[in-house]
Amino acid sequence: MSEEPTPGATSASPPPSLPAEVPSGTPSAQPPSGRPVPSAGRPTPLSATEPPTLPKTPTLPKTPTDSRRTDVLAGRIVRGGSGPCYGLVTDDGREYALYGAGMGSYGTGTTVKVTISSAVPRIDCGPGIPASIVKISPVG
Repeated sequence: MSEEPTPGATSASPPPSLPAEVPSGTPSAQPPSGRPVPSAGRPTPLSATEPPTLPKTPTLPKTPTDSRRTDVLAGRIVRGGSGPCYGLVTDDGREYALYGAGMGSYGTGTTVKVTISSAVPRIDCGPGIPASIVKISPVG
């Protein structure tokens, strides 16, 4: 007759969740850390550490972060000569009426970089946004 286990009785084998004992002197399949140890013929893992995580992406700025000087213009001379009045059109199509005594001679079509300041109120240099020349130099 076979005996059936009685409630509360324990069996001789260890529970399935516990590792079976390995005789001393035999390498175990898993070290105490619980990570597998590579066996002969298998490549060694590159790293046992977790890879770093990227920081959370910041939100976009509400205002431009590049400061742009409003007193420096670049464009082509459309009304040139020896001055003191010049006409300038920038790449975005804005036309400026520039005043600058003794700033030199610039022919129509010359590309220039101009530092400006507020216009002299009593001087009219034609169509465009009025401004005074602080510095002007040809580009290229």
